[in-house]
Amino acid sequence: MRATGTSLGAVCGLLALLVFTTSGVAQSLADLQARFDRETSGVQKAKLMTRLGETQLEEARRAGRAGEYDSLGLTLEKYRDNVRAAVDALKKQHPDAEKQSNGYRQLEMHLRKGIRELDETILVSPEGFKPPLQIVRQDLIGMDDELLKSLFPRRPLEKHAAPPPAEKPAQAPPPEKQP
Repeated sequence: MRATGTSLGAVCGLLALLVFTTSGVAQSLADLQARFDRETSGVQKAKLMTRLGETQLEEARRAGRAGEYDSLGLTLEKYRDNVRAAVDALKKQHPDAEKQSNGYRQLEMHLRKGIRELDETILVSPEGFKPPLQIVRQDLIGMDDELLKSLFPRRPLEKHAAPPPAEKPAQAPPPEKQP
């Protein structure tokens, strides 16, 4: 009898833990979002975006598994808006990313992961939900490019090609080779 009571107690404890953990995720998302919105430092906002973004992407995965594509789309749009806010805060406070790249690097790496997850989401989404998700994807790719250009403003590939050397005018052959 004691073994049965212990198993039942363990199961009840596990269920209670799952209930608190599930509600903790929603609370955590709201708390992270509120903290992100209050943050004034661009670098701290970018670093906080990695945690908030992970939570938002997890929420989007959950909505996708449940077939709640409206919720999934709204979550990813909010994710895009948060990334834009972090990029703008960074550029406003630290316009020279080459000299102070802290925040830019973390945000760019996280954003690349977010784009990959969005690509996977687009593949499995129903046709009616793909166009708005593709718009979000294009916006995220634009921000990723913006971050990369800030971090590496003098990329070797972006240098303008040097004009080809001028061709030498055709010369008459030397007198000994003329017929």
